[in-house]
Amino acid sequence: MQIVTPIIAGNYYHIYNKGNNGENIFFDNDNYYHFLKLYAKYINPIADTYAWCLLKNHFHIAVRIKTTEEILENELSYTTVEKPKVIDASKQFSHFLNAYTQAINKKHKRTGKIFQSKFKRKLIDSEEYLKNLIYYIHNNPVHHGFCKSMNLYPWSSYESIISTKNTQLKRNEVVDMFGNISNFIEFHNSNLSLKKFDYEFL
Repeated sequence: MQIVTPIIAGNYYHIYNKGNNGENIFFDNDNYYHFLKLYAKYINPIADTYAWCLLKNHFHIAVRIKTTEEILENELSYTTVEKPKVIDASKQFSHFLNAYTQAINKKHKRTGKIFQSKFKRKLIDSEEYLKNLIYYIHNNPVHHGFCKSMNLYPWSSYESIISTKNTQLKRNEVVDMFGNISNFIEFHNSNLSLKKFDYEFL
């Protein structure tokens, strides 16, 4: 029996999942946009996002779960229930992915689940791990052969971090981890080993 890592406020996590039987979870560009729209609705109020990447049949996200105090300070709605007694980040991720599944099934006239299982999560227990994970997430399209350079892939947070456009990402915190933008780019241009992040379906 697989032990599920609990999601605890104040901690950092790698959130990821793939399509059922390895099938696609994104079928056209509108699907990517809708995923991000739902993410902003369901997840932004309860988590800070440090990096993300969406590929045809899986996704990766690096987040820090906000504390209850941080969530309640925000006026945004953080759940499908108007006033829940308990703020549960795990349930909120489930609401998010269920909403995406329902929307995709309706649009593409399909039935059944899109994702293989409940979303997976791994605790990020050090800044070094987080830095390497951010690189791994941004490099994923290169790793899977979608592009030759991560700055050429449109469905990741890489370009948002190196740009000056408004973003919901924790851009300043990410850049500070690497020292500055130049170091961030140089680190991402290095040939970092991905072995420590080789999960069962990647």
